Amino acid sequence: MARQHSQTAHPRRGSPLAVNIARLRRRPGAMFLLHDVLPSPSRIGVELIGIQAGAPLELDLRVESVSEGVLVTGTLAAPTAGECSRCLAPLHGRVEVDLTELFAYPDTLTDATTEEDEVGRVVGDFVDLEQPIIDAVGLGLPFSPVCRADCPGLCPRCGVALAAAKPSHHHDETDPRWAKLGAMLRPDDDGARRE
Repeated sequence: MARQHSQTAHPRRGSPLAVNIARLRRRPGAMFLLHDVLPSPSRIGVELIGIQAGAPLELDLRVESVSEGVLVTGTLAAPTAGECSRCLAPLHGRVEVDLTELFAYPDTLTDATTEEDEVGRVVGDFVDLEQPIIDAVGLGLPFSPVCRADCPGLCPRCGVALAAAKPSHHHDETDPRWAKLGAMLRPDDDGARRE
């Protein structure tokens, strides 16, 4: 998934996913644990399933200063909502993804030798976790979610969910190659030609 950084790569003001790292003081080996539940700032996911805006994001992270920047590792868990790609039934579940992201300190070799979209950047005393979370969740969710592995989907003729339809559900269809012959029969014919 492509990163959505601006030219200056500043964390968004008031972003609930911007983490203050001032206590690390750029000392390699300094670290702190972050266990928090934050509201999702927007919908995160793929077209048919995702984490809804405002849903609780459970963060269990280790934030550590390394020589070239800040390394954030850990997990994120959150409830998901969407719809089955076959029958369009509502889906509710949970996603848990691993996060590993390096944020480069300004004026380091990593900062100088990497493109802006390759690694995150430490801006002031903050790292913004929003884009790494968007990337990890997008890769962790199924592109075509299903309510169950053997979901039969919808009837292509009438749109009824086949899982809920009667076993005898079918539609009488005339093969289009024979449609002209069927039109030649009179409605009172029983299929036999009379002379």
